Amino acid sequence: MAFTVTKDTVIGDIMDADENTAPYFMEMGMHCLYCPSSRGETLEQACAVHGVSCDELIAKLNAHFAK
Repeated sequence: MAFTVTKDTVIGDIMDADENTAPYFMEMGMHCLYCPSSRGETLEQACAVHGVSCDELIAKLNAHFAK
């Protein structure tokens, strides 16, 4: 079963599932993926802080995991 990302998925869980998702976060300006606070944030929280569309990032990440 493929990993599915939602707005409530924790960044750390996404990175644990596949570290190759890091560029998607770097694109949105989230450069400290391995610091404790970012590893505990939900995708929705991170998108709000960085001013990016949560829905757009979810679509990109789910497309990545569907491959």
